[in-house]
Amino acid sequence: MSNAVHPEAGRIADPAGLVDVARLITAYYAEHPDPAEPGQRVAFGTSGHRGSALNLSFNDDHIAATSQAICEYRAAQGIDGPLFLAKDTHALSEPAAATAIEVFAANGVTLLLDSRDGYTPTPALSRAVLTHNRGRADQGKARGLADGVVITPSHNPPQDGGFKYNPPHGGPADTDATGWIQDRANELLAAGLAGVRRIPLARARAAETTGTYDFLDRYVADLPLVVDLEAIRAAGVRIGADPLGGSSVAYWGVIGERYGLDLTVVNPLVDATFRFMTRDWDGKIRMDCSSPYAMAGLIEKVTANRATYQIATGNDADADRHGIVTPDGGLLNPNAYLAVAIDYLVAHRDGWPAGAAIGKTLVSSAMIDRVAAALGREVVEVPVGFKWFVSGLLDSTLLFGGEESAGASFLCRDGSVWTTDKDGPLLCLLAAEIAAVTGRSPSERYAELTAKFGDPAYARIDAPATPAQKDVLKKLTPDQVTATELAGEPIRERLTAAPGNGAAIGGLKVTTENGWFAARPSGTEDVYKIYAESFLGADHLAQIQDEAREVVTAALGGA
Repeated sequence: MSNAVHPEAGRIADPAGLVDVARLITAYYAEHPDPAEPGQRVAFGTSGHRGSALNLSFNDDHIAATSQAICEYRAAQGIDGPLFLAKDTHALSEPAAATAIEVFAANGVTLLLDSRDGYTPTPALSRAVLTHNRGRADQGKARGLADGVVITPSHNPPQDGGFKYNPPHGGPADTDATGWIQDRANELLAAGLAGVRRIPLARARAAETTGTYDFLDRYVADLPLVVDLEAIRAAGVRIGADPLGGSSVAYWGVIGERYGLDLTVVNPLVDATFRFMTRDWDGKIRMDCSSPYAMAGLIEKVTANRATYQIATGNDADADRHGIVTPDGGLLNPNAYLAVAIDYLVAHRDGWPAGAAIGKTLVSSAMIDRVAAALGREVVEVPVGFKWFVSGLLDSTLLFGGEESAGASFLCRDGSVWTTDKDGPLLCLLAAEIAAVTGRSPSERYAELTAKFGDPAYARIDAPATPAQKDVLKKLTPDQVTATELAGEPIRERLTAAPGNGAAIGGLKVTTENGWFAARPSGTEDVYKIYAESFLGADHLAQIQDEAREVVTAALGGA
């Protein structure tokens, strides 16, 4: 049941194993998907449509159809403000951007591209959308409001591409929007793109409706609204920022220079093969800044010479995730850092609404619940996906939203919205603020929390499941779980809907006094994922994991 670690995990990939970028780009334009094949259709998951040109799941046809569908969705919703377009450093992002520009321009969409013709982090786009839409007369109507598209597969391997839509609220689109866009895109694919309007790229870029926006300057200029950069500067915190070859590469240097920070961009290189990355746990190149294998190079730099950096950070390719490395603790577990961030922020943000709650996904650590209870703050527990935090961050009823996969955002210092999408650089800068203001690293702060609330053991593993079993797991009801104990403790809750908003989990969560597990089917593989945690140690965690499989197997019955 455990995930086997590849023998090359944590090591630089052999050049022979790198993606052939020329072949990848050729496949993007030359190969055409078969709409009758499910794996070759447009499929919006929690973070948009993703795939690779090499397996006919992310090609010019997909992006042309999806862009046209977005144009029609905007028209149906009455959204007629500018559409901000952002792209990351994956090889497929540039051709996908060209396709999208051709379609958006042909449809008369007011399109704003990066004025530096560079790469744009997801949070910079979210901030741009919110900035444009702030103060508009009637937020209940779409007239004049902006939205955006981010071309990124996030931390996925170099051969992958991604395309996600952010509506006027600035965050990830909900399932109503993505479902409509996905279905219409697939209709267009099935029709051989007959309904797609498109003009050549040169004409599209020169169109009166195509303009530019300085994402970098506007995002960096606003940072003092949300993080105490002066405290970081005054304390002289030594920061090493590694963009991992992603879209934050130009941002970190400007942040350091503009605010006088002792900040070094550890790796300023951009290479679509990501040849400088160490392999992730399964041997793949993956820009996952929460993985000790993908972050092995930065971890070694920091721990081998502890005087170099007090805080070292990593971001994934679209910079919506964060990784925090300290000399005393190495790479901080994402769950641990979420708890540290919440504990610090509530104590150091006097301008935040007293009644605002803390948002967490149901597979995030229960340490967050214990910290929040001590702070007197409500926890709103939602299904997996940052989209569930959007409305709360937008109206400041949530002060913080965080995922166990190292994605989070929080309010400005005055209690107003900052972003409604995950912001990796923000959480990295917060780690430096914590060190500057408290004199202790985030890992030292977490040790203080574990001394007070207990030291949880947390892990995620996979278990095999047939497509039929995965379908049953998605539709479980609490009464189908007949077990009364888990790892020697009485079961407190059997959840198939998130307690924070009543939305379906798409799986099952079972809790006890000192532990819990959650089981969710994978969207891409014949497995289900078991997330589990214990406050009674590693042995108890292993027992929870074993019994979790038994509980799920019994609930699945004969499926």
